Amino acid sequence: MRTSHMNRKTNETEIQLSLKLDGNGKFEINTECGFLNHMLELFARHGRFDLSIECRGDSHVDDHHTVEDIGISLGQAFKAALGDKRGICRYGETHLPMDEALVLCALDISGRAHLNFDVQIPAQKVGTFDTELVKEFMAAFSRELGLTLHFKMMAGENSHHIIEAVFKALARSLARAIAIDLAYADEIPSTKGVL
Repeated sequence: MRTSHMNRKTNETEIQLSLKLDGNGKFEINTECGFLNHMLELFARHGRFDLSIECRGDSHVDDHHTVEDIGISLGQAFKAALGDKRGICRYGETHLPMDEALVLCALDISGRAHLNFDVQIPAQKVGTFDTELVKEFMAAFSRELGLTLHFKMMAGENSHHIIEAVFKALARSLARAIAIDLAYADEIPSTKGVL
């Protein structure tokens, strides 16, 4: 069972998170940020991860700490659930269309954190959500998981559609990367012997 549970408490946020990698896409998410809830719900569904997140944050300031700290916690949860990464496919990529938007996500669960976020989001806000926080989330997530993560926007005009394509593409790419390759189920997918 590839599962993990994370609790994170700071002066800015308090987060309880549970993750099951080999799930059915069930979710129970309350971040106090409606748009982030929506993105994490579709992330869970499209990756078929069972995900529970409860967050209380300083949203009276803005959503920055909430978004970044959930990215941190989720990255740590994936890392813990993957263990030594034995047998995983390691790499994943998806071209994700969302109406007029088209986003490529390619990733490597390499143990080395790197984010290339080549995505132009035209609006500064979607509802009350600051769209610049999408990159902050991805930076925190990739850093804590040890993930090489590339996004490239190939088309898009609507900010909601672009961001949704980013999260769905991440989910589907991760699902491919964490899948067990049955031909190599007892091997670490690296010549180094560790990831």
